[in-house]
Amino acid sequence: MNPPPDQPSWFGPSLLDPGVDRTDKPQEFERLWRGFMTARVTLGLVLLLLQGAIYALGATKAAIPILICSGYLAAALAVRLMARPRQLGQTFDSQWISTLGVDLLAFAALQLTQDSSINFAPLFALPVLMASILGSLLLALTAAAAVTLLLLAHASWISIQVPGDTSAHFLQAALTGAGGFVIAFLANQIATRLANVELRAERSQLAARVQRLVNELVIESLTDGILVVDQRGTVRAANPAARLLLGAERALQAPSFDLVSLLGWQGLVDLMRLSFSERRAQQADVTIHHAGQGPRRVRVRTQLTAMQGGSDESLCVMFLQDQREMEARMRTEKLASMGRMSAAVAHEIRNPLAAIAQANALLDEDLSDARHRQLTQMVRQNAARLEKIVEEILDLSRVQQRDNAIVVNSLVLNAAVERICRDWQGQTQSEHQLRVQLSQHRIEVQFEPEHLRRLLVNLLDNASRYASAQRGAIQVSAGLSTSGQGALSVWSDGAPMDQSVERHLFEPFFSSESRSSGLGLYICRALCEQHGATIAYYRSARELKGKTVQGNEFLVSLRSAPAANASAAASDNPALTPWLPTHR
Repeated sequence: MNPPPDQPSWFGPSLLDPGVDRTDKPQEFERLWRGFMTARVTLGLVLLLLQGAIYALGATKAAIPILICSGYLAAALAVRLMARPRQLGQTFDSQWISTLGVDLLAFAALQLTQDSSINFAPLFALPVLMASILGSLLLALTAAAAVTLLLLAHASWISIQVPGDTSAHFLQAALTGAGGFVIAFLANQIATRLANVELRAERSQLAARVQRLVNELVIESLTDGILVVDQRGTVRAANPAARLLLGAERALQAPSFDLVSLLGWQGLVDLMRLSFSERRAQQADVTIHHAGQGPRRVRVRTQLTAMQGGSDESLCVMFLQDQREMEARMRTEKLASMGRMSAAVAHEIRNPLAAIAQANALLDEDLSDARHRQLTQMVRQNAARLEKIVEEILDLSRVQQRDNAIVVNSLVLNAAVERICRDWQGQTQSEHQLRVQLSQHRIEVQFEPEHLRRLLVNLLDNASRYASAQRGAIQVSAGLSTSGQGALSVWSDGAPMDQSVERHLFEPFFSSESRSSGLGLYICRALCEQHGATIAYYRSARELKGKTVQGNEFLVSLRSAPAANASAAASDNPALTPWLPTHR
């Protein structure tokens, strides 16, 4: 159904709307024109051969028909070779004379000069059809009228030359003329109908082409990944977001690839096979693993396409949504309601808390009873705890208010990590507990030095809270990952986390301990996001006292300076192999 004239289509004006040119496409009209001109040349050649054969066999001694056929063939051949395709007008112009006029004149001359039993009247159908298809209805009816007049004139000439009953000649001329009018009208209506159908088909093709381009643009621009997979696990199509989520270099380059080729995609393969086996849509959270990077949690929805072409094979369309974006939106919504209130409350608490701590210190100086001093010690400890919570909440407010578009300077990762770890060891008296492994190459990353210190100190404090007291229970590694980016790892031999805790690990105000504010890891993620870095948690294995021990690892992928680190990537990768993650 076409849109109303006052409501244009979203894909542009309709080819059938008023005011739109209805002329056939140039290549289509040219094809029809050349077809008619070729038919004229062929007909002229056939007539010439026929008249030549009649003359050669002695059936007639008149050479005029041969001359007429020769002239018609020459005229038709000249128009076919030299003229350019042009729409027939409604007036008797040069295009009309060179085509319709020549045909009418030549066929009328043959009909007039015939001295045999051959009837040339059916030849008049050619100019009538040509006028009906290549011209307007008026031109077609004019051609039919001209044919009728010529036939009636010929019947009158016969009646003069041959006395007697000539009504049959007039009847034949009248019937042929009537047939010419019918052919002219019907051929013009059929041609107009076919032209309209063709225009509608062209409009539909244009709309489909525009719709396809729009769909492709939308799919290519979606932040959610889309995969089209067949039953053999071959990915037929994948948009850029899906290739980025899959993360493998092979998937980023090849137009189609095998989904079962990498073990890290096994979760997607299992969900795809489940969809085909149960013949219905599925939804699940899948973890994609990549060597040298943290795991990426993706929410996957599947839909099966309908079977096409009588085949029993359908396709599985997989919609991939990065859980990090969903969690980021949830964090934004949560902080929108809690951030300002928390910062205001922290500011209000700070001054009374400082007064309580000062009064407790003064009171402690005047007490000599051990039991009383024990009470002031409890007050001092809890005041320090409250002060730490207040500082964390204020840090959260500062992180939120920071401009994400700031220019970040580069720093040398090795030296910065070594300095921060040394300071932390001195403050916590944990020299035996911490082991630091640094790359031998100079690695530059884009990160603010103070923010890197806060990030690493938070991770070390979190590790020491759950690590054992044995030597090497906390391990810090810094180097280049397999993708050439700077990487920082903090590992501890703590017990595995519960799934409910791991799911909300980086959310604000969430903690498995009642004495924690639950802001440390969230601030770490916020600092990473500000500097274009990522942080992830997983279980991995490390060497500890000659044994392979499973522990908790936080891996930070930092944005490196490519010019500074490209030369070191190849030679540094083997050195990173001992601390690259081993997934659960």
